[in-house]
Amino acid sequence: MKQESSRADLWNDPANAAKILRELEAIDKELGSLNRIEDGLRDLEELCHIEGFEPAEEKDIRRQVASFEKEIGEWEFRLLFSGPHDKGDVLLSVHAGAGGVDAQDWAEMLLRMYLRYAEQKGYKAHVIDESRGTEAGIKSVTIEVAGEYAYGYLKTEAGVHRLVRLSPFNANQLRQTSFALVEILPVLEDTAAVVVKPEELRIDTYRASGAGGQHVNKTDSAVRITHLPTNIVASSQSERSQLQNREQAMKLLRSKLYQRLLEEREQETKALKGEHKSAEWGNQIRSYVLHPYNLVKDHRTKVETADTVKVLDGGIEMFIESALKSKISSKE
Repeated sequence: MKQESSRADLWNDPANAAKILRELEAIDKELGSLNRIEDGLRDLEELCHIEGFEPAEEKDIRRQVASFEKEIGEWEFRLLFSGPHDKGDVLLSVHAGAGGVDAQDWAEMLLRMYLRYAEQKGYKAHVIDESRGTEAGIKSVTIEVAGEYAYGYLKTEAGVHRLVRLSPFNANQLRQTSFALVEILPVLEDTAAVVVKPEELRIDTYRASGAGGQHVNKTDSAVRITHLPTNIVASSQSERSQLQNREQAMKLLRSKLYQRLLEEREQETKALKGEHKSAEWGNQIRSYVLHPYNLVKDHRTKVETADTVKVLDGGIEMFIESALKSKISSKE
């Protein structure tokens, strides 16, 4: 990897160069963590052979032990990421469901929650495509989140999210239940994993909508690609040029086709085992109740918290960690 990063022609392919440097940075980070643990354990071993330390030294040892336990715990947690795409980036989509304008507003609240979560994790996130509601909120949005183990962490967020609150769009302030669907797709580094033939595509261009730069609504820069055999659609309008939007749309399309392939294989396995297919839309994974009390509850793991403000501001780590550990436990 280091040899590749030092090649003279590295930046002839900027995308591949960025990928190599990101992987190198991740490896260096992990090696640094291992070295710190090893050095610290060696120091502790030496200290433990000294008879009669002072209280101050004992406190220092306790602090070091706590620090190492935390670092080792993080390493153990990373063992949960055993999937082929867990280390990579992720495409996250939010779609407003039943609930009208309230559902569109709820979809925008979820978008903000995931953007704040990405910020707290040190990930980079940007909107690829967005369809805004007429009155408020968003009908659907797709973002790309780039960072170490982004897909590994966020894959457990896929499913239906339910909100219960007093509607701000109802003059009588009635209690309203809204739904939004979150879809999670891996960003495929290996484009050969999905073969897409040019003759199977219909490519449409149109003018980007919504807030944006000087080119928005002036040029046909937005791109929508339809895969004719499956009728799967992918679109992008966030980039300035049509070429860039086409590349983003193709990235999204490949991920959708790959996910479809995995789902078909899973259904074949379930059919052989005699398992029944359930309707995903009815399987809400989490409820966010803001009235008549405050509670966020994950229906898969039963983990819950009354701190709804923290959760909606990106504090979803407890739900993600418990869902990952639950998946591992169910396989044992």
